Amino acid sequence: MIYINLTHIIEKRNMTSKELCSIIGITEANLSILRSGKAKAIRFSTLDAICRALDCEPGDIIKFSLEDNL
Repeated sequence: MIYINLTHIIEKRNMTSKELCSIIGITEANLSILRSGKAKAIRFSTLDAICRALDCEPGDIIKFSLEDNL
């Protein structure tokens, strides 16, 4: 199962979702969908902007597990 670890990274960087949205240029609704893991896709440009804003790698945000109870 693929899951999104974005909430933890945002908190670790002492940033709010609203601040991140402002920096990367997406709506809070779209960020919420991404954070919840309900997004069906993510554009590379959005992933790039998130990684730049949070000073992280794509693998820090997108995780894979054989178990689907994470």
